[in-house]
Amino acid sequence: MDTPDVGIPEQLAKRLSMPEQHEYLRAQHARPKVSRRSALAGGLVTAAAAGGAGLLVGGADKADAAGSSAPRAAAAPARTEIDGSLVAPFGRHLAFGADPKTQMRISWQAPFAVRRPYLRVGLRPWDLSRRIEAEVRDLHTPSLSGKLPEVDQLYFHVALDGLEPGTTYYYGVGHQGFDPASPERLSTLGSFRTAPARPARFVFTAFGDQGVSYHALANDQLILGQNPSFHLHAGDICYADASGQGKESDTYDARVWDQFLAQTESVAARVPWMVTTGNHDMEAWYSPNGYGGQSARWSLPANGFDPKAAPGVYSFTYGNVGVVALDANDVSYEIPANKGYTDGRQTAWLDRRLGELRRDPDVDFIVVFFHHCMYSTSTHASDGGVRDAWLPAFTKHQVDLVINGHNHVYERTDAIKDGEVGKKLPIGASTDPTRDGIVYVTAGGAGKELYGFPAGVKDSFEGSVNDRESIVTFHWTKARLPDPDRVEWSRVRYAGYSFLAVEAETGSRPRLTVSALAENGERIDHFEVRRGR
Repeated sequence: MDTPDVGIPEQLAKRLSMPEQHEYLRAQHARPKVSRRSALAGGLVTAAAAGGAGLLVGGADKADAAGSSAPRAAAAPARTEIDGSLVAPFGRHLAFGADPKTQMRISWQAPFAVRRPYLRVGLRPWDLSRRIEAEVRDLHTPSLSGKLPEVDQLYFHVALDGLEPGTTYYYGVGHQGFDPASPERLSTLGSFRTAPARPARFVFTAFGDQGVSYHALANDQLILGQNPSFHLHAGDICYADASGQGKESDTYDARVWDQFLAQTESVAARVPWMVTTGNHDMEAWYSPNGYGGQSARWSLPANGFDPKAAPGVYSFTYGNVGVVALDANDVSYEIPANKGYTDGRQTAWLDRRLGELRRDPDVDFIVVFFHHCMYSTSTHASDGGVRDAWLPAFTKHQVDLVINGHNHVYERTDAIKDGEVGKKLPIGASTDPTRDGIVYVTAGGAGKELYGFPAGVKDSFEGSVNDRESIVTFHWTKARLPDPDRVEWSRVRYAGYSFLAVEAETGSRPRLTVSALAENGERIDHFEVRRGR
């Protein structure tokens, strides 16, 4: 009979503190000695699955499936199943459920058909005794252009509920033949931490328009260095659809999603990656509304007005910050493919949800993120549709910060009140939304090709081009025509790769400190939001 190795694998030792290493060794010594032959015959996977009952409630959350997979023009080709030990899962990404204190959703994929995909989870990386079967969502994409191959993709999802607040959990994903708890697979383990029971200081990050590129990967690694509690992605996620018009004539390469999820895994496997929907995410082949692909790949909070129709519309509260995700395709004047698809239900839900958050005594700040820009001077300029639909609710409920993508630059406004500058906000200044208005940030420099600013308008770290002059640009009208804008609210502009890092603090004078960081780590902008009392 073989004797188990009681040393600590190098890749695991790097993750454990000295007390945890001691506990690991003690647990290894206490394990019953099992030969390799008996393990293969009896199946340690089955034995482990029987243990750990009651740690948490898990399973596939059907409400969070949020949509269907692709409609079938013809039967999908038969899958070729291979030895599961030769197939490694990839593309792990986390997302909160509606309650970040007690819910986490874990998603991943496999390049080939595998048997019995599952997740292991526990409070220690050497005791992943709780095993949960995964929900399988398959997605078939035909050869839309005649040049690209048809593609079949498999995505796996597990919904974890009943978690303990402020607790670190370890997990591994696998399938028959690939056990993440086996010694040779320990390097594939991930971890996450639930939101604390009581509000405390934390950091979150945000950007939009990422795609697959060296710059996208570089931004991911800088984000990881901020140790964020979660990340907001304001749409145009991977650019499998290069057109972004949401039309049936659009073609897209579904394989780009595989590249994107593999690229993002180093961060998204440990930081909840909260996405919403951009115009390049309307992949018209999939139903409904071109969002079937998004629903197959992501499990997001299912608490919006209609999770199946609009998977990118939801909200959650983390600490003292309420976060609301919106789908601007519903109201955009510029790109009207999905305009009006919610028949006003999203806007009505937004008004109700903002009211609920503002009445919550534990919520100090409300952050809203969506794709199309409400205020920007770059290539796509401002979308009058989002202004007309949502500005009244933002003003009514005194939203504290709005984050957009769409324009591949960084641009930040002064505080805007009733369509005008309520307070000039130079770098390092502080604003009070109850008095001054709302600050709008375009954070679209996540990794896709960069844009610029209107002719004669340069990057600026010191404020507007001239505080006595204005920038002439435009916004999109209901007739889908560009209407001139004379802009005085554009405060900081940067035509480089960047992202946002937002620090939320509690206490007698809670505040948000908003920083923009360039790809080289330079802090290019920062300001503070404090609400009046």
